[in-house]
Amino acid sequence: MIVSVIAGCISCGLCAEEYPDLFVLSDEGIAHPVAHEVPAGKEEEARQAAEDCPVNVIITA
Repeated sequence: MIVSVIAGCISCGLCAEEYPDLFVLSDEGIAHPVAHEVPAGKEEEARQAAEDCPVNVIITA
């Protein structure tokens, strides 16, 4: 599974706080995936992060 963050992140930090194995915030406060390839066993967390994002900028495929 691939995860990405598209333009529009509002720097709320929810993804990085709830899923620190999957997301980090840049110095500017914008979310980025730790790795584009979701580690085995973390797929459901990636899907949940996408659902939880208040501006729907986390994309999984």
